[in-house]
Amino acid sequence: MALIVVMEDDAGTLMLVTSVLKRDGHVVLGAEDGEKGLELVRQRRPELIISDVQMPHMNGFQVLAALRQDPGTAATPVVLLTSLQEREHIRTGMTTGADDYITKPFKAGELREAVAAQLNKRSMQATIRSMAVDAAVEAALVEQKHQLAKLYEQRLAAQLSERWPAGDGSAGDERFDTATVLFIDIPHHATLSEKLDAEELTDLVKKIYGNANDTIQLFGARHIRFVGQGALAVFAAATDTHTVSHTLRAVRAAVGLVDSSRGISQYLETRYPGRDLPRFEINVALHTGPVTLTTLNDPLHGTAQVLPVGDAVSATMLLQKQAQALGWPVAASVAALRAITGAVRTGRRALLELPGRSAPMDAIELVGLAL
Repeated sequence: MALIVVMEDDAGTLMLVTSVLKRDGHVVLGAEDGEKGLELVRQRRPELIISDVQMPHMNGFQVLAALRQDPGTAATPVVLLTSLQEREHIRTGMTTGADDYITKPFKAGELREAVAAQLNKRSMQATIRSMAVDAAVEAALVEQKHQLAKLYEQRLAAQLSERWPAGDGSAGDERFDTATVLFIDIPHHATLSEKLDAEELTDLVKKIYGNANDTIQLFGARHIRFVGQGALAVFAAATDTHTVSHTLRAVRAAVGLVDSSRGISQYLETRYPGRDLPRFEINVALHTGPVTLTTLNDPLHGTAQVLPVGDAVSATMLLQKQAQALGWPVAASVAALRAITGAVRTGRRALLELPGRSAPMDAIELVGLAL
């Protein structure tokens, strides 16, 4: 099986983790603080590292930073252990190079699933390397899409010039040659609005948007914008997330949003029994391509807003409508998932006609993350 190093200053937790992993046939080496754990990693070169966040001498984030700076350990997967109260730690860990996290207290099954998912990454490496040719072709397609995006942005700029007062925000624009766009919408929002009074609907909207914002921000979205009853998020490569691809972070966010929607559905059933409310569901779409975050200034009111622009943005929103019609909780373009083949579980696949687009989109149902 695998060699695993566990860093945990709590003796009881260390014994629990060690016992579960050894029972599964793994070789486990334990350390009671970050300094000793880091030295153990450098000596033994494990296949996986499990580290607590709060430890004496050297905390989990410092250990993570040291691992990522060392070429010999930069690619070693790291799972963080953190408590439910350390919510900000979860976000920090995921955006600074951690591969996964487990919140305390946890069950043995949760630990096994997290370990299996990370160890499975090694078997994916050969598949990823074989995709190098596909990546070159994809780069050429991205360049073509980039040219189309420029035309789209020119048309959009002309329209905006009629609506907005003079003001140039181009200095603050951010352009990404490739980014992953996530769009989420609520198909039964109108029916819920009709059946709930203003106070009840306000409470539900706060819960929905709060959960969506937390989940999307947790996985390092570069920008999030609420659109009607939905939300649009852009995930892009950044220096503090270079160990986790923007597409994989977007996929994790999508899976988290679907899980969160189940919780909201249970909340409505419990809070309003017998009200004949429609089942609360969401549909999420993912697509990759060039994206610009353009800043639009309004000097008359002294305000500004950031608007995501590009072919990938409009295509993702159109794909979400098709996913809703097909009953797919999460739909992703094949182009988006190609870079993380093997890291996700997929379902149905279809060529979808998107209104206004000259060619259909090859899309696939995203079921979950691979274990």
